[in-house]
Amino acid sequence: MISRRRLLATVIALPLSRLAHAQPTCGEMTPRETEGPFFKTNTPQRITLIEPGSKAPKLVVSGQVLTVNCRPIKGAMLDFWHADEEGDYDNRGYRYRGHQFTDADGRYRLETIVPAVYPGRTRHIHVKVQPPGGRVLTTQLYFPNQPGNKRDGLFRDDLVMRMPDRSRGAFDFVVA
Repeated sequence: MISRRRLLATVIALPLSRLAHAQPTCGEMTPRETEGPFFKTNTPQRITLIEPGSKAPKLVVSGQVLTVNCRPIKGAMLDFWHADEEGDYDNRGYRYRGHQFTDADGRYRLETIVPAVYPGRTRHIHVKVQPPGGRVLTTQLYFPNQPGNKRDGLFRDDLVMRMPDRSRGAFDFVVA
């Protein structure tokens, strides 16, 4: 039988654990968000979006694509795009755009830069995730502790990347 003290400690700890892990967990689908006006089809397949000569801070984002039952999804496509170091999107070519596929364990790894803030938005990265033969999830990833987060009408706490430091981000996508 559980003691009252242990029950109380568990109940108090629940909200704190949810704050520490704001992104979706298995059983909860990753929330959808708008693709915005700058999505382009036919992006190149690549894991590195870093452009030659860029002086912007480098960023590696990694994680898994999972089912609602926590099973990794092999071969899921992830298509990423974001603003450049000046806060602009490339609408002529494919700078800071590209797609890749998850490995046998559902893992992905994106090498890019920390995008500059696009006017009127907080810092973010767009992504489309599609499991083989499945429905496309369009969403956005956000950076923690950004001044613009509270002002951005699209910002969601559950789409904030875990970032142990400024150069590494992590996010697991949960799809149907």
